[in-house]
Amino acid sequence: MGNQMTEMLKGTLEGIVLAILARRSAYGYEITAWLRDRGFSDIAEGTIYALLVRVEQRGFVDVAKVPSEKGPPRKVYSLNAKGREQLAEFWGTWSVLTERIEQLRDNDNRQDEGA
Repeated sequence: MGNQMTEMLKGTLEGIVLAILARRSAYGYEITAWLRDRGFSDIAEGTIYALLVRVEQRGFVDVAKVPSEKGPPRKVYSLNAKGREQLAEFWGTWSVLTERIEQLRDNDNRQDEGA
C-alpha cells in the first residue's frame, strides 16, 4: 500500500472498524484478518488493538471477555448505541466528503476535455 493510501486509511480506520462491528461482534485478530482478506494487507495488528482501546475508552463499544481455547480470554467487542451514532456520523461525513471529491474530479475531467 502506498504512503498516500496509508495516510488516508488512518483517517477512516475508526469508521471502518465500527462498520465491521456493526455487522457482528469480533475480537482484534478477527478484525485484522477480515481487513487483510479484503486487501488491507499492510494494517498491523497493533494498529487495530490501539484503535479498539480508543473506541472502548470513548464508549463506542461494549467488551466481553470470552474464554479462548489457547491462552487468556479474548476481548470481544460489540458496537453499542453510542457507537452506532458515531458510525452514522462517520457515514454522513463520508458521503459529503466523497461527493465533494467526485465534484472536484468531475471538474478536472471537464477542464481537461475543454483544454
